[in-house]
Amino acid sequence: MERTLIIVKPDGVQRGLVGEVLHRFERRGVKIVGLKMIQVSRELAERHYGVHQGKPFFAGLVDFITSSPVVVAVLEGPNVIEITRSTVGATNPGSAAPGTIRADFGLTIGRNLIHASDGADTAKSEIDLFFSADELVSYDRAVDSWLIED
Repeated sequence: MERTLIIVKPDGVQRGLVGEVLHRFERRGVKIVGLKMIQVSRELAERHYGVHQGKPFFAGLVDFITSSPVVVAVLEGPNVIEITRSTVGATNPGSAAPGTIRADFGLTIGRNLIHASDGADTAKSEIDLFFSADELVSYDRAVDSWLIED
């Protein structure tokens, strides 16, 4: 099974949308195997956004993600990275498809509610950045046979 990371960013937490965001993934059939609320430190933020270091928007990203608690989750399922990205929607909420999280709740790129890993390598490194192995669980759900073909 594939795993990916999402972060409900400070704007999602402050607007009381954590439950709605998680509910969207559960309704899709995606399994949550790790979940916690944290206050991101500057050091962690700089590591997470390291690929953007040196770009004009880097400081703003770090300032924003550290401005309030966030909720981080590890999602699991077949093709979960692709499913998660399509559920989240385009980075710019104005361009996001109707029915996606960003289209339904976002207005601007800088306050687009949620982060989702963009590929398998990124997902692995981001999961390792935010979760230790003992914070992730494996379990079977009775509903899985209704969601996933063998």
